[in-house]
Amino acid sequence: MDLGLQDKVVVVTGSSRGIGLAEAQLFAAEGARVAINGVDPGRAESAAAAIRAAGGEAQAFAADVTRAAAVDELFARVAAALGPCDVLVNNAGLAGRHLGKPADRITEEDWDAVLDSHLRATWLCTRAALPAMRAAGWGRIVNTSSIHHTGGGRPGLASYAAAKGAIAAFSRTAAKEVAADGITINTVAPGFVRTDMLTRLPADFQERVRAQSPVGRPAEPEEVAAAVVFLCSRQAAYINGALLAVDGGRREFVWD
Repeated sequence: MDLGLQDKVVVVTGSSRGIGLAEAQLFAAEGARVAINGVDPGRAESAAAAIRAAGGEAQAFAADVTRAAAVDELFARVAAALGPCDVLVNNAGLAGRHLGKPADRITEEDWDAVLDSHLRATWLCTRAALPAMRAAGWGRIVNTSSIHHTGGGRPGLASYAAAKGAIAAFSRTAAKEVAADGITINTVAPGFVRTDMLTRLPADFQERVRAQSPVGRPAEPEEVAAAVVFLCSRQAAYINGALLAVDGGRREFVWD
């Protein structure tokens, strides 16, 4: 099936590894011109080089997508090097030391860091991408929520769940605003995915993840990427404002 992505300019934030890298690789395989984004210039360039070595077209654009000036500069650089953005996938977001605290023990620094990297970055990049899409009369945006929105976050993830829930609400509203311009905005909500973030967790936690999945395993990054790329295709033109769970039917994390 021809997804209609040949020569489309695709920006995937947080695409130097994990799910974002899998998305970038699949877009490149469909003939798109891909902008790899991450905060680490070396890692972003390595990811772009690997795509080029596989026969795809990709360039690295390091930027901190939580900063408005950096985002505007990012999209200007992409337009100068590859052309105006046709497709945006908002995948960036941090975790690590900013998570794991009960709601009443989250610091302002932790709260701001999580909300900025997920929600603020999604808004800033969407805002930067839309003018070119409106001018072209066509565009696709896919934002990344989580199972921790659809089913509620596990203890210690209140800020993360809040950010992911807000992304879904933002996407549904923005989708209504841009539909008449030929642009769609949709959201994917992955469950647990076999990335470095998951495989670094304790073995007993990983076993609970497998046991709670109806299909008996976490998703592969490529499986999330396939859903995202389809939502950006010409075949998905009438899918707008949707929230697609990519979680193997799990829907929520059972803590006990």
